[in-house]
Amino acid sequence: MIKKCRRVVFLLAVQLLILQLAQVSCYQYKVGDLDAWGIPTAANPDVYIKWSKTHVFRVGDSLLFLYPPSQDSMIQVRPEAFNSCSMKDPPILKMNDGNSVFNITQPGEFYFMSGEEGHCQKGQKLHISLAGDGAIAYPPEGPGPLSDTSYTPAFGSIPTASSSSPPFLSFSTFLASLVGSLIWVLF
Repeated sequence: MIKKCRRVVFLLAVQLLILQLAQVSCYQYKVGDLDAWGIPTAANPDVYIKWSKTHVFRVGDSLLFLYPPSQDSMIQVRPEAFNSCSMKDPPILKMNDGNSVFNITQPGEFYFMSGEEGHCQKGQKLHISLAGDGAIAYPPEGPGPLSDTSYTPAFGSIPTASSSSPPFLSFSTFLASLVGSLIWVLF
């Protein structure tokens, strides 16, 4: 009887370890990996282009824009405003608290620039693109404007689980169930 109890405990431990592998991780990225969201320096004028190319973003991640609130802000804009650095149209989203967090709640194209006049023209802008559960980051010279003009903001609450599980989660759950069933049947 004690031997069977030990096996059951072992089974539960194995299942717990396998399910831990399926843990979903979300990250908060400090935009540009800099101390602050600001005008790029002459030594690194393409900082936001380079930064976006070296990161893979996923739904559930967030972007942290740090800046002095009295000197700057962050706005989410449409592709046309981003490409022309125009501030004539109202932004999709404006944040000006100095510690702005943009939650990525859906795949899509995201365009950000400084809310201060002249900063975008000096390179203070960021474009990321998420396809599915991953992302490819494009520099400002990347793909042209989207043909769909109904661009929705993606800032909001923590994303809810979709109807389809990520493949790794499904596989891990299947594997944990299979191992548990085999151990249960064999012992």
